[in-house]
Amino acid sequence: MGSGDGAFDCGDTIERIYHYLDGELTEERRLAIQQHLDNCPPCVEAYGFEAELRHVIANRCHDQVPDSLLDRVRSALLEEERRQGLSDTG
Repeated sequence: MGSGDGAFDCGDTIERIYHYLDGELTEERRLAIQQHLDNCPPCVEAYGFEAELRHVIANRCHDQVPDSLLDRVRSALLEEERRQGLSDTG
């Protein structure tokens, strides 16, 4: 964090903007970023740009993923889960 008192500076805010947009922050960090955005026009502008970019990508990028790729990803995830399960027990 910026000053150590829970406040975020511009660097902290921009660094965490994707996590903020994705709802991946703790309540404390989310509130600190919101407070910074409430008082910092340049960061609000950056936030608005990133939010709009995500919206455009989500609504315009509808490529179909090949079934073979989906199968490979599923297999890799299952294999990783299996390995994690083995390492957790032994």
